[in-house]
Amino acid sequence: MTSNKLLIIGTMAYDGLETPFGKADRILGGAAVYGALAASQFNINCGIVSVIGNDFEESDLQVLRSRGIDLEGVEAVENGKTFFWKGKYHNDLNTRTTIETQLNVLETFNPVVPHNFQKADIVLLANLDPSVQLKTLEQIGSQPKLVILDTMNFWIENTPEVLFKVMGLTDVISINDEEARQLTEEYSLVKAAKKIHQMGPRYVIIKKGEHGALLFHEKNVFCIPALPLEDVFDPTGAGDSFAGGFAGYLTQTGNISFEQMKIAMIYGSALASFTVEKFGTENLIAVSKEELAQRIETFKNLTQFEIELI
Repeated sequence: MTSNKLLIIGTMAYDGLETPFGKADRILGGAAVYGALAASQFNINCGIVSVIGNDFEESDLQVLRSRGIDLEGVEAVENGKTFFWKGKYHNDLNTRTTIETQLNVLETFNPVVPHNFQKADIVLLANLDPSVQLKTLEQIGSQPKLVILDTMNFWIENTPEVLFKVMGLTDVISINDEEARQLTEEYSLVKAAKKIHQMGPRYVIIKKGEHGALLFHEKNVFCIPALPLEDVFDPTGAGDSFAGGFAGYLTQTGNISFEQMKIAMIYGSALASFTVEKFGTENLIAVSKEELAQRIETFKNLTQFEIELI
């Protein structure tokens, strides 16, 4: 195991899901779980800071440990209940309705970063209350090579002031096109990215779901497609898997250049593509390094071409 360290702050949860293709009442989920499982594909030391209740299954903790994920920063609240989210996806799978949200132990979560990860090379602030993200950053001893922020429309709407503080301490932000427009009040994603740069992040990733993703840095723009898939069962955790794969690759290489971020986006997209093919974390847990390599090759063939200018 390399000494390169990735610290992920986010939720560990149970989800209830309904899609046009099936239903699951209670399965393993949470932004930190998806992110860490994706990052565990790389030769890194990955740790989670999160909170769970005593209803969190030991077998699920063992799944994470078996992937080399450090759980020292996970607080287990005695007599507490784990965060639970229930949602229903509609026919196009791009829209969903939240049926139930039980914050449970998240309501009083006060993150504690283990000493072993206070000098992490890269920090991934997975989707979570910005005030918790801020408390976590305050415990990081020395400036990480990269701080990556993943957020969503709920925090943009309800806690914008704290979110802007976190963005000011962030190097990379990963949001979807709808959130970028909401954050900046700009329809053009190019204009939106410029405004977001001014808020702090030097690199802006704007995800477009089945239409791929964009990476902006100064005047540079990089675009990747989404992999055409025969089966898409459950989009839950796709963005978290993308962020974990992106962060995991960069942590392994130790190189945070724009060129390396292009490759990191391909790895992130490949891991997200595995996630959506089955319910919850099932496929992400099962995927082998060989299968990931084959999918990266598919991405390469999808995007590589030669052309003679006329």
